[in-house]
Amino acid sequence: MQPAGLGIRIGTPMRRVEDGRFLRGAGRFVDDHAAFGAAYLVVLRSPHAAARITGIDADAARAMPGVLLVLTAAEIAELGVLRCVTPRHRRDGRPIAQTPWRMLAGDQVRYVGDAVAAVVAESRAAAQDAAEAIQVEYAPLPAVTDIAEAVRPGAPAVWPDLAPDNESFLFRLGDAAAVEAGFARAAHVIRHEFRITRVSANPMEPRNALATYDPMEERYTLVTGTQLPHVMRNEIAEFALNIPSNRLRIISPDVGGGFGMKESPFQEYVLCLHAAKLLGRPVRWTATRTESFLSDSHARDNLSTAELALDAEGNFLAFRVRTLCNLGAYLAWQGPVSSTNNVGGLAGVYRTPAICTEVRGIFTHTQPTAPYRGAGRPEAIFAIERCIDLAADATGIDRAELRRRNMIPPEAMPFRTGLDYTYDSGDFPRNQALALEAVDWAGFAARRADSASRGRLRGLGLANAVESAGGPHRGPMEEAAEIRFDSGGSATLLMGSHNHGQGHETVFRQIAAEKLGIPPERLRVVCGDTDLVTHGRGTIGSRSMMAAGGALVGAAAKIIERGRKIAAHFLEADEADIEFDVSAEKGGIFRVAGTDHGIGIEALAKRSYVPGALPMGEELGLAALLVTRPGDATFPNGCHVCEVEIDPETGETALLRYVVVDDVGTVINPLLVKGQIHGGIAQGFGQVFGEAIRYDSDGQILTASFQDYPMPRAGDLCFMEVISNPVPTATNPLGVKGAGEAGTVGALPALLSAVVDALHPLGVRDIEMPATPERVWQAIRAADGTAAPVWQAPGA
Repeated sequence: MQPAGLGIRIGTPMRRVEDGRFLRGAGRFVDDHAAFGAAYLVVLRSPHAAARITGIDADAARAMPGVLLVLTAAEIAELGVLRCVTPRHRRDGRPIAQTPWRMLAGDQVRYVGDAVAAVVAESRAAAQDAAEAIQVEYAPLPAVTDIAEAVRPGAPAVWPDLAPDNESFLFRLGDAAAVEAGFARAAHVIRHEFRITRVSANPMEPRNALATYDPMEERYTLVTGTQLPHVMRNEIAEFALNIPSNRLRIISPDVGGGFGMKESPFQEYVLCLHAAKLLGRPVRWTATRTESFLSDSHARDNLSTAELALDAEGNFLAFRVRTLCNLGAYLAWQGPVSSTNNVGGLAGVYRTPAICTEVRGIFTHTQPTAPYRGAGRPEAIFAIERCIDLAADATGIDRAELRRRNMIPPEAMPFRTGLDYTYDSGDFPRNQALALEAVDWAGFAARRADSASRGRLRGLGLANAVESAGGPHRGPMEEAAEIRFDSGGSATLLMGSHNHGQGHETVFRQIAAEKLGIPPERLRVVCGDTDLVTHGRGTIGSRSMMAAGGALVGAAAKIIERGRKIAAHFLEADEADIEFDVSAEKGGIFRVAGTDHGIGIEALAKRSYVPGALPMGEELGLAALLVTRPGDATFPNGCHVCEVEIDPETGETALLRYVVVDDVGTVINPLLVKGQIHGGIAQGFGQVFGEAIRYDSDGQILTASFQDYPMPRAGDLCFMEVISNPVPTATNPLGVKGAGEAGTVGALPALLSAVVDALHPLGVRDIEMPATPERVWQAIRAADGTAAPVWQAPGA
């Protein structure tokens, strides 16, 4: 058992308080919320990637037993649209056009899974049967799903009236002339074309919704697992339902994983709310696993060309990257974010003086893409780190030495990179030195020889990662925290940041315990309810500790300031003589300076509500609300080193060792940081070794189940060693930098680097993701001249 009390403070590895209910199966997720008389909604989805809808006959469905409501586009004309909130521009300078993503498609469908009709019935089975009875007449059209094909002349047009060549926007950043000059004087130029595969988030809890409507208040309530309750409330109320935001309440209870996908509004949520109003009863919707593959937003799916220029000594002179980004058929709520907001990460941890990039957002007949863990940072670090590996091979300079030679030294901080970012702190060389020592980089040759003696190929991967977390590069990122003492003297923390696996309930208690001197077990944490929490930006972009944690520190300071005034009255002293002290023995105490005359913070809060205890006209109670914004982005960074072994007979790769040295600034809870890093690495592993959404030539998704879309299992992973090298930042009160996405950002290039290094003795210099056993086996056969034809699924 872990002891309670004030020994649990910032920096202490406190176990997650949430785990007690989760391990007992007592978590309360959306489907655990009871709703008497709830009906069930099922969505009919398009079987075509591109087609005109020439007719819909729903009469038979409406007449089926148990059916309460059938909706098509014609019946919901009063509803608004799902909009894109990320401002970008077209090639001619005009703003990107908003694609009309309606709740149900009316005249045309643009991807397999596009919502066409909705049925509400007494049971899910009845709704499903009725949905299948709806007759939809389609006139199929040519479709394009591959991003390289979508930009070719004559490619099928997703939105003919919006852009030629399916281009939605053109985004440029950096000094192209300086980059060109760098390449002109280069002794070595490395050019690398690569794809970042399309993936699906696949959280343990699928997307779902429970909607109710109160006709007396004319007010809706939506219970759904979302990362951004307040933001989603405003979006759905104002732009989909066309009502004031105070007429919609969103409750986001326990959430079984989000990973960025659950930050967006979705059609099913609006349909449930609308149906609840029409029927006067609650309406539920829960996605099946296959439906999730067809309706959740996808992520990544980029095609890039990266070029690195070096001088004769291996110094980086210039770097440029051109990227085609697959947006899918519609602009998702923050669709362009992943491809554009974090391109500054292309600078990596290096002194490259000139960098430029060009990103083209391209429409295809596929599901819309949106942010997913890392949101552009893994792609950026993959580009620079893979080019460095190739440069090391071309120049003959050791991979680690080439990186060290070009790293930004700690004494250069703050450092303005060659592209967009200014790093405020960090010790990149020490990250790498600690990682190489921990993995025994020097002893790898002996381990490789041992593997070879057993007929195996052994590889060592290396990548340095840095990312922008939680700051202005993602737009306005204010956050709210409220500390509210009740008349019994107990304190509740009302946080705008939402917990969906990170351990917020634990870590916010730790922060408040240290600042206010209240044992963590006596603090209650509330989040995810727009009626209870005044405001919140939510949980995205590795921002919770810097934004919400910083707001909590500020709210605690306001509590102390207010408490000193109240304590001065109770202790009959001048306010200037009141000091606040926190001790492990007595907790938080307001006392008269130089004396032992004092009052505890909880006792003071209780007395602050007593009628007549405070002077007439003085505000009663003890509470503080702070909505604030961090001073700037932070830049978590680290070094990833991993070791793999490949069986050349099967192409199967085994992960043997993984070491990460990470700088996430001040570490609030080491256990939670390690858990976040482990989870991020696991998701990176999944993408490198198997995860990929694939389509056939007609736009049919080929990977719509876990039979075809392989997720990483516990047995695929090894023990992951996380070593902390914290360099606190001055941009927020806690000195934290963010940890939620750090593992994924470095995992993609490190893991693929290890696979390529294992195949390097055979002459293999690169391999595309995912590095499946089949793909690795084919690379080995091609390298040794024994290539044999292997059946491959269409579109693979």
